[in-house]
Amino acid sequence: MTPPTLARTPGTLTVGPLRPVILKLAAPAVAMMACHFCFNLIDAVWVGRLIGPAALAAVSTAGFYVWVLLSLGEMVEVGLIAVASRRHGEGRPDAAARVAGAAVLFAVVAGIVVSGVGLVLADSLFRMMRVPVEVASLGRAYLDTWLLGGPLVFGFFALEATFRASGDTRTPFLLLMASVLLSVGLDPLLISGTGPFPRLGVEGAALASVMVRGGGFLIGIVIAFRRGLLRLDTPDWRAVPTVLRIGAPLSLAGVLLSIVYMWLTRYTSRFGTAALAALGVGHKVEGVGFIAISGFALSASALVGQNLGAGQEARARQAAWLTVGYCLAVTTTTALAFLAIPATIVSVFTDDPAVIADGSLYLRVIAFAQIGQTFEIILEGALAGAGYTLWPQIASTTLTLLRVPLAAWWSGVVGLLGVWLALSVTAVARGIAMTLFWVRGAWRATAV
Repeated sequence: MTPPTLARTPGTLTVGPLRPVILKLAAPAVAMMACHFCFNLIDAVWVGRLIGPAALAAVSTAGFYVWVLLSLGEMVEVGLIAVASRRHGEGRPDAAARVAGAAVLFAVVAGIVVSGVGLVLADSLFRMMRVPVEVASLGRAYLDTWLLGGPLVFGFFALEATFRASGDTRTPFLLLMASVLLSVGLDPLLISGTGPFPRLGVEGAALASVMVRGGGFLIGIVIAFRRGLLRLDTPDWRAVPTVLRIGAPLSLAGVLLSIVYMWLTRYTSRFGTAALAALGVGHKVEGVGFIAISGFALSASALVGQNLGAGQEARARQAAWLTVGYCLAVTTTTALAFLAIPATIVSVFTDDPAVIADGSLYLRVIAFAQIGQTFEIILEGALAGAGYTLWPQIASTTLTLLRVPLAAWWSGVVGLLGVWLALSVTAVARGIAMTLFWVRGAWRATAV
């Protein structure tokens, strides 16, 4: 007999007024993205406060490879949402569960491979970034520990996509929230060695993050299996190439973005350890707006996927634009905060005056990118939900690569400000590009 949950799942995003559907789907998705963001944020705050600027810079620079890992994990996530949500929209929940089973198993194996490569290349990555010796040593300790839990983190991405594709963002949110709360408590205990806990420094911060996220993945597997959202007994391996085809362009764009940040670290390091720490802090604070944008983008992806699967193109179009509008209310607020109180925000991470000064400059400049990123990432998610990712990512990749020569040029003219400007200007340009792709409508002919 079909479980009650499955009877309610198919096509749940294809009926009823759009506004409440968007908010109901986006609210837990945004909260879920906030939880993902909080892991590295918690590490940075505790490390910056308990150890100092060098350790803060180390976690920040190591975080760029962690970002590579997460971007590769999103390859399965993005592709699975597009394929599984289409199956749910077609009223075929069992087919969606079999696709999810194959994707989760593939994600764990991919995580093992990517983590192994990271352990081999870690020293070369830090040499490429030309960071000070102390920063490189601490960064390697943090990264090595984080990579050991990489396979479980990969698996969690696929598991999240399994729930989201069915229209359920509440369950993965609750799993992540519990993990974040545990991380808040474990981080300082493992960093400082409080009570019976060993003093592990930056390694303790990484260990806390991967332990709690891995536990959430294992619990989530049980929940998804019991609800019939996941079939590990008969995985649909034939769907994996389609999942990768759809997810690869977006994922590889994220990998490229991480590599570009590593390369930009070479220019930033010319201005000292404080500038390196400021790059990491600014990148994390910028993530506040990114949380809302990415959460709404995940919602747009599922909405577009299900509605196209149900043959409701007009509803899919309307959902994308409404999602952009709701998110702008959030990102306009964060942009104003970055302009008005940047020093106050940066001081949460450190009391070092040089880091606060450089970080404040970063926030003032990147504030103008918040609006552009809203259009970029949400419409990128909508295009992914439609299965149309190749050409948008070619455009996005080209603009991302421009950051390197622009940063080299402008930093030689106006100093550190030039690096920050290269990031902001290209983000706005990507927003314009994704808007044009969505308006042109070539995604309508994509088969999933």
